[in-house]
Amino acid sequence: MPTSVVGHESDEELKSLVLRGPLPRHVAIIMDGNGRWAANRHLPRVAGHREGIKSVRETVTACRELGISALTIYAFSAENWRRPTFEVQELMLLLELYLQRELATLIDKDIRFRTVGRIERLPASVVDWIRRVEHQTAGCSEMTLTLALSYSGRSEIVDAARRMVADAQTGALDPAAIDEDTFARYLDTRDAQDPDLVIRTSGEYRISNFLLWQIAYSELYFTTTLWPDVRRRALMLALLDYQRRERRFGRTGEQLQGSTG
Repeated sequence: MPTSVVGHESDEELKSLVLRGPLPRHVAIIMDGNGRWAANRHLPRVAGHREGIKSVRETVTACRELGISALTIYAFSAENWRRPTFEVQELMLLLELYLQRELATLIDKDIRFRTVGRIERLPASVVDWIRRVEHQTAGCSEMTLTLALSYSGRSEIVDAARRMVADAQTGALDPAAIDEDTFARYLDTRDAQDPDLVIRTSGEYRISNFLLWQIAYSELYFTTTLWPDVRRRALMLALLDYQRRERRFGRTGEQLQGSTG
């Protein structure tokens, strides 16, 4: 559960507070609440998705300004294919427009773009834009923005297991040598560090099949704020809460104090 807010500080004051403490290297976000945001305003669900894009843009910008090196956003789950056809079509259109409009900004801000998930299920035009943006930002190095699209944590693990079996059958992999590091290299996220902080919006308290392997030791932060209302301030509050945590990774607090003393 999130701790209480720090007070009535301005956004800039919150930013100053955040910069005084340790920052997560990798933030992952389960963005939720677009539909409820729209329903609360008697608008169609797609209006919430459109507003949610503004939150994506502001969150990416804020992370880049703070020096956070990786941001992963759960944009479209494998389960989301079950939604009404019209809504899925609108989501795909919005995704394509986002890629078209943000390419120049990503390059300007030196942000590498990549995706995880079963991308082949997406419309061909969306896949073309994904590959284009990935290619044109491949040399960017200040931050990595990853969109999880048509993504399922369980499916990712299954796909990794299949690739390992295939390599074992050809002799490229010795089954006896398989350990956690080996398995991680077969995941979609093999080039990324595990998330330090996972943020879930809209008051839901579940992981929803997101990065199941990678978040074993991530700090979890839940907020009741609906995703379209998440702006810079909401991110700062999550980061301040993260900075209050003691990350022990199985060790005791006394051990940590001894290693820093």
